[in-house]
Amino acid sequence: MTTNRQVLIEEMPKDRLTLSHFRVIEAPMPDPGAGEVLCKTRYLSLDPANRAWMQGATYRSALENGQVMSGFTLAEVVSSQDPAFKAGDLVECDGGWQQYFTKPGRALTRRDPRTPLSHLVSVLGVTGRTAHYGMASLGQPKAGETVVVSAAAGATGSIAGQIAKLAGARVVGIAGGAAKCARLVDEFGFDAAIDYKAENLFTALKRECPAGIDLYFDNVGGTTLEAVLFRMNLRGRIICCGVVSQYDTGQPAPGPRGVPGLIVTKRLTMRGFILGDEPELVSLADRELTTWLDQGQLIVAEDILDGLETAPGGLIGLLAGENFGKRMVRVS
Repeated sequence: MTTNRQVLIEEMPKDRLTLSHFRVIEAPMPDPGAGEVLCKTRYLSLDPANRAWMQGATYRSALENGQVMSGFTLAEVVSSQDPAFKAGDLVECDGGWQQYFTKPGRALTRRDPRTPLSHLVSVLGVTGRTAHYGMASLGQPKAGETVVVSAAAGATGSIAGQIAKLAGARVVGIAGGAAKCARLVDEFGFDAAIDYKAENLFTALKRECPAGIDLYFDNVGGTTLEAVLFRMNLRGRIICCGVVSQYDTGQPAPGPRGVPGLIVTKRLTMRGFILGDEPELVSLADRELTTWLDQGQLIVAEDILDGLETAPGGLIGLLAGENFGKRMVRVS
């Protein structure tokens, strides 16, 4: 009899995430009820938000000890009790860290097959859509502007920076390590990259952004946001996508200096968002990202691990900055 491998939350972390916070089990195969669909996970997305969900309720309900770890999945329909889906269909949803799962048909979104399939998790999945939604639709970079992107070598930042370049902006990325910074410039077309591990951010931003910063795409918060605030131009825009510097800790650092003082004096606009707030913008992201990708205007970096059991270590490594581009797990 086929079983269902699952990764459970053994205990909520009170400080940094470790392997001991997870447990891998073999569970019985789920059986779809009326209106439900049985799915087999193909790819599991690993995202900094996975760790944020462990801190309590946010835009979604809080996770609990003993439950299957939540995570976004690209899956294949095995069998369906919903006439809208059939075996072999590709779907996406929050299927969790498990080989098989059941969901009501209304919770699934069908995806058209594509080669490579992993692009439906990276540039054409949550990652790319988030980058487009935040950068293109909300940030609206313009030709000649200076745009700064933090966590620029990550899944979202690497796409967001390229979108700003397509708009004609000068793009400066912030990343950790000389190798990542070199790739951003040499492969991904960034105009400059700052290694926050090797130099003072205030000094580096003054050097690379001599005319100030018009738009900042923030993935990290903390001291990086603070340094950028002091270089923002009058009526600049800040798009808050994530706060990865504050996720994997039991004691988040105090908020950055300059809030709200610099926001007031510089007349800045600071906006947060959650993907899906405006469905029509997600549809726009799908159309434009597909066009740019098909035309060869986007470079995609993927970091693919094999086997569901690699997910806990993969997430821990992601939070430590091991990856370049989109980290995911190939489950089947």
